Amino acid sequence: MKLLIVEDEVKTADYLRDGLAEQGWTVDVARDGVSGLHLARELDYDVIVLDVMLPGMDGFAVLRELRTRKQTPVIMLTARDRVDDRVHGLSAGADDYLVKPFSFIELLARLQALVRRGRQQEPTELVVGDLQINLIARRAFRDGVRLDLTGKEFALLALLAQRRSQILSKTVIAAQVWDINFDSNTNVVEVAIKRLRTKIDGPFRSKLLHTVRGMGYVLEVREDEREGLAPGRVPA
Repeated sequence: MKLLIVEDEVKTADYLRDGLAEQGWTVDVARDGVSGLHLARELDYDVIVLDVMLPGMDGFAVLRELRTRKQTPVIMLTARDRVDDRVHGLSAGADDYLVKPFSFIELLARLQALVRRGRQQEPTELVVGDLQINLIARRAFRDGVRLDLTGKEFALLALLAQRRSQILSKTVIAAQVWDINFDSNTNVVEVAIKRLRTKIDGPFRSKLLHTVRGMGYVLEVREDEREGLAPGRVPA
């Protein structure tokens, strides 16, 4: 999941960025209202954390401008706890409102709820063969065995499962999981794929994660492997 934090307090922004990244989120940070609005308009985020008191353009103005073009879920953060402030924020198009100081766990739960609400038509559990992935609990099981995945490994697996049977290039994977433009001198994707393959396929007879030479990677059930046969072999 991709998130934008618009927050001018460096300590708060860094705390949120690091904490959410540990939870597997891909996080961008803007330090003022103008650059925050630019990112929110030009890029696609699952949810936005928006401070109210910002240099250049305050959070209410950012929200009003954003709502003329996009309906990305927004939770506002502010030290202003008056009812009028909360009503102002919600009236301007905010989806939620949290007063500082706040609990990180509460913020995380509210963010997850907003993302679920924004994805009501999307499944929260993905199944590929005997592989089950719960996007909310961030857990994956294969043949009933829980897989021990890091945050990035889970994000990579979720991406591949959401696009099951589609070949994803290294460029697409790097942008979606690491939020970076792929550098041909970097082997981060290959290394991550190798580690993920070891965990999801290594102990099991059939393989789900496949390399398509010159194109990328795909997660899918292949009938010849489901039957435990070599690719191309016809069952007797």
